[in-house]
Amino acid sequence: MIINIEGIILNTKSYGDTSLILDILTIDYGIIGVIAKGCKSLKSNLRSVTDKLTYATFTIYYKKDKLSILSEASVINNLSNIKKNIEKISYSSFLLDLTYQVYKQCENGNLYNLLISALIKINDNFDPLIITNIIELKYLDYLGVMPSIDGCIICGSKNVITLSSDKGGYLCKKCHTNEPIVSEMAIKLVRMYYYVDIKKISKLDINKSVIYEVNNFIDDYYDRYTGLYLKSKSFLKSINNLKN
Repeated sequence: MIINIEGIILNTKSYGDTSLILDILTIDYGIIGVIAKGCKSLKSNLRSVTDKLTYATFTIYYKKDKLSILSEASVINNLSNIKKNIEKISYSSFLLDLTYQVYKQCENGNLYNLLISALIKINDNFDPLIITNIIELKYLDYLGVMPSIDGCIICGSKNVITLSSDKGGYLCKKCHTNEPIVSEMAIKLVRMYYYVDIKKISKLDINKSVIYEVNNFIDDYYDRYTGLYLKSKSFLKSINNLKN
């Protein structure tokens, strides 16, 4: 069966001397394993559309539960601003890796729309750390380990004073012990990240110190509760440590 399907390449690996196997995330078929035959050849018309981060409409000889075959591809958005900037590439690569891992656990089509929306915002020069943190927080829902952000994780009080990755979310003054206190804005920002429609973001004007408070919470939360350890995330942490 020949299909035309919108998708984005999450991973590539060599297949023989001249071909690649692509993991393409699609909204209707999930992650499809596809062989791009001869795409490493300088003369191949597939050479320019088989890299990781290629967002395109793919024409595929589709074989359910088997490796499909790529015929051609038409780029939807070349994400050129991302590809010209090492920091944007690093964040985008992490989002591809994270989406692959999360999709393997929940196979939810919403992940596709979230990923594409995030990559377009990064390509449009929105802060890649903020966009990445928004995606990370939303993905926790799909992983089944969402922190408590509606009230204190222990008693449910709405009068929260800090975030605790150890306890699992918001903490109020009564239930707080020795957890570090974060800013009031960081507390509000976590809820905003979770509920915001990425497509509708038109401006991000947030104090850097608050951004890093939220990022540190999310990083620690992922380490504690998800079991996901990605090399691309380790690289991002080193970037952020240099900035702090």
